[in-house]
Amino acid sequence: MIEVDDFDRALLRALQRDANQSAGALGREIGMSQPATWRRIRRLQEAGAIKGRRLHLDAEALGFGVTVFLGVKLATKGRVSLDDFERAVSAIPEIQKIEHVLGFYDYRLRVVARDLSDFERVLRRRIMTLPGAGEVEANVLLSEERRPGPL
Repeated sequence: MIEVDDFDRALLRALQRDANQSAGALGREIGMSQPATWRRIRRLQEAGAIKGRRLHLDAEALGFGVTVFLGVKLATKGRVSLDDFERAVSAIPEIQKIEHVLGFYDYRLRVVARDLSDFERVLRRRIMTLPGAGEVEANVLLSEERRPGPL
């Protein structure tokens, strides 16, 4: 675990709001020089506190108006390996996120689709045919709010 001070926290909050800012702009926002800000970013990256700067795409603007969270329980018959399931589920482009979880379900998937009939097609033809797929529970996303987190 890395030790963070008030400048690091301010830097992380600023990056959460907009990870595309330059080190100079971030430094001005938190009251540090560009070189000092860049050194802190590198230190936080090397420590694993910052894992890349990802592009956030708006699924709805790209024509994917439905987001569904699926809980997937692997079938016990056939005993498929977790690696086999993860490899197969990773090949489905509509699945944005795959989380291996502890609880009633083995996996939690974030799936996007153009509409509900498109989701049904993805579910029936792609997800339910995965090796080891057993019980599935779907929760349709109604709205989403991004929160900055504990920092």
